[in-house]
Amino acid sequence: MKYFKNIKRFKFLMLLAAICLLQSCSDFLEQEPGTQISITEQLKTKQGVLQALNGIYGDLETDVRGERFAVYADLQGGNLKFSPSLTNGSQGQFTIPTNIKNLYSFGDIADESNFSIFYGDSYDIINQANLILEFTDALTDATEAEKNQIKAEALTARAYVHFLLSEIYSQNYGYTDDASHLGIVYNTKSITEGIQYPSRETAANTYSLIIKDITTALNLYSDSSLLQGPVYSFFNTKNTKALLARVYLSKKDWKNAYETANDVIENSGVSLMNSADYIAQWEQPDLPVSEILLEFSIPKGSDGTASGSLSSYFGYTSDASYSNYVASQDLLSLYETADIRKQLFLEKPLSTLVNNQQIKQNYYFTKKFQGNPGYIAFRLSEQYLIRAEAALELDNTDQAKKDINTIRTRANASELTETEDLKEALFLERRKELCFEGHLFFDIARNKKDISRNDGCISLNCSLTYPSPKFVLPIPRSTIIVNPNLKQNESY
Repeated sequence: MKYFKNIKRFKFLMLLAAICLLQSCSDFLEQEPGTQISITEQLKTKQGVLQALNGIYGDLETDVRGERFAVYADLQGGNLKFSPSLTNGSQGQFTIPTNIKNLYSFGDIADESNFSIFYGDSYDIINQANLILEFTDALTDATEAEKNQIKAEALTARAYVHFLLSEIYSQNYGYTDDASHLGIVYNTKSITEGIQYPSRETAANTYSLIIKDITTALNLYSDSSLLQGPVYSFFNTKNTKALLARVYLSKKDWKNAYETANDVIENSGVSLMNSADYIAQWEQPDLPVSEILLEFSIPKGSDGTASGSLSSYFGYTSDASYSNYVASQDLLSLYETADIRKQLFLEKPLSTLVNNQQIKQNYYFTKKFQGNPGYIAFRLSEQYLIRAEAALELDNTDQAKKDINTIRTRANASELTETEDLKEALFLERRKELCFEGHLFFDIARNKKDISRNDGCISLNCSLTYPSPKFVLPIPRSTIIVNPNLKQNESY
């Protein structure tokens, strides 16, 4: 992406701002380091603002691609298990990666939360978006259309990150009848406005603010990208609507979820992958599938070399070089024999320590994330499944069945029968189609289901009964110490 190297100066300032936020450094804005360009200087030109906006995309990609978030929903829900270790001394054994050690057992702790980095980085991204929003209107070298496009992307980024935080730190919207339970802190002002100690919104208010940001953004888009790179790597009208459809789904606002997903399906200009090249498209080492609506592209050096991708967690190179996460039989057993999606699993016999002997056992790596894959934020198949769920809740069973069957028939799976439980069939279809794309755990919570991880679970706690305070993670203790108005989640 353009400006990738040039954002370092701006991000340094953001780091200082974050430090000030945590340490209550009230004099940050009064006396900035003499060798640094001030935030005011950085953001007074279109080029500077675009550098900052590009920095948001880079930080977003890093945030969602990090191991913690990238595997969270599928690991906690039971789609993933661990591959045998390659490390000398523990070869063939199973170990829980340090980054997810506590949360994997539904026992994350506030003092040393596995997600503390994600929490801090997410609010840093939000702060960057707020800075852009505060400075853009004053630009003298940008047209109104350009300023509106910049603000639209910043608003969408702010809404998206707040939504991710709400999924992790707030119980699902339907946890209480009126969504009066704790949501998250929703930041709409940057650190330049002064140190603040906000309280958490209710879940209802959190979602209202997310939706307000998204709908405001949709009225500002010109869809003329100001950053260099693939169009699918940046927020635009169609993928912002896809985000809105997902938010409405999570809110259980069925009418708006249906209408918004339908809008994306009918008017985005994007089509579903077909059966003939479904597998081949996923097997591409560098490009996203054709139905992508938003993929956060991985950073690359001047020589085109990728500096990191999801293959770090899901990839297989050889029996002597593979990553930590493979598909569980809990997931694999859901596919019918003829389902072409079974071909998306790379079967490899790996040396495994059993009764103190190394024997070969089969493991299944996903083909979705081999090579240099970017993070899939939104693709069209999800919109069909959102429309199906909303249709079902609106008593439009024919449409729900039609949408589910669209996904199933493409995969060469059998069509639904008249006697099938459509709600359960839809839940399982989402699990099969969207596996490893960050949905399962949140789908389980939204449907108020229990978690039962069977194959490959090496935790002392492999199940979770709904409702439970452990469906959300603790707010990092360090943040609560700084902000006395920030209330901790139950049980932490």
